[in-house]
Amino acid sequence: MIQNREAFLQTIATRLGRTKPSMGKPKIKWKHSPQHEILKDATQDTLVDVLVEQCANIHTTVKQCTIETLPEVLKETFEAYKGGHVVYSEDARFVDLQLTYFLSRINSTKWDPKNGYENIQIAECANIGLVISDLTLAESGTIMLESSAARGRTLSFLPENSVAIIPKSSIVPRMTQAAQLLRKKGAPVSCINFITGPSNSADIEMNLVVGVHGPMRMTYIIVEDY
Repeated sequence: MIQNREAFLQTIATRLGRTKPSMGKPKIKWKHSPQHEILKDATQDTLVDVLVEQCANIHTTVKQCTIETLPEVLKETFEAYKGGHVVYSEDARFVDLQLTYFLSRINSTKWDPKNGYENIQIAECANIGLVISDLTLAESGTIMLESSAARGRTLSFLPENSVAIIPKSSIVPRMTQAAQLLRKKGAPVSCINFITGPSNSADIEMNLVVGVHGPMRMTYIIVEDY
């Protein structure tokens, strides 16, 4: 219970030369909003081009394919990373992308919420972590992953190599649009991760070192999903 709130606020209002305190949230009208202008008229194909160009700056391999050719592209990508164990999220979109059969035929494990900590141990030993981006920021080459019981955070940073499937429809211009979509969605999750390529650090004498504290290599696979 709040006591003497009105009197306290009235005292402050009086000192500020106001007749009464403002109880509502102030509405701010910005004179300039450049964040809404960047790439605002870009087509989805243009956003793909921007994303591909940015991937060259963040040490990330990028490939493009259709749903039909996705299994073959994944196979080639896994072979480039010398195969090994693949761990992937429990995500219904793998069915939509027609990957159920492909994943069942390779050395892979699906994240299972019932297994608890065992999932983390499996991810730690896996060579490749496979995820699907929820939103993708073209300007910075960033994928966004929403964590849940079925989609653990460690999938994207414990395996030595990381592969992110990017539905073309998930690509937005920049963080501005991602924040707007998240606010509109209004359904909070336990954690939201924004990941921009493989891990890197320039803390030591300003020399960039890639693959320091997470995936050493990363591949984005953009899929036509319209």
